[in-house]
Amino acid sequence: MKGKFPRNLQLLISGTIVIMAGFAYGLHPSYVMPLALGFEVEALAMRNIFRAILGIYLGLGIYWLLGAFRPSLWKPATLNNVFFMGGIAFGRLLGLCIDGFSLAFFIPMVLELLFMVWGLYNLKAYKS
Repeated sequence: MKGKFPRNLQLLISGTIVIMAGFAYGLHPSYVMPLALGFEVEALAMRNIFRAILGIYLGLGIYWLLGAFRPSLWKPATLNNVFFMGGIAFGRLLGLCIDGFSLAFFIPMVLELLFMVWGLYNLKAYKS
């Protein structure tokens, strides 16, 4: 059973998006967060947290891109991507249920769920 899209496309797209999101969060959080999410990042600890998020996102995004280009890494990178996307979507869903609806977080949650399902589909469609 082969998928409709190339098996690497899910890793390429999600890796690229997560790297860009990491840079958006981490390069200049004191500038980006007030514009994007409406809160100030003034404390040193907060800036360090957002830079740590940058590091996590860069590491994962690079791993997924490597998985797209190295067949030996494809399956573990796809599985890692499924858990990341599912985990972050679950956290957003929890926030939606506890804190209330936010369109700014609902849309990414839907996209993360789609990437999770796409990854699961690819794992089944491209068994090696």
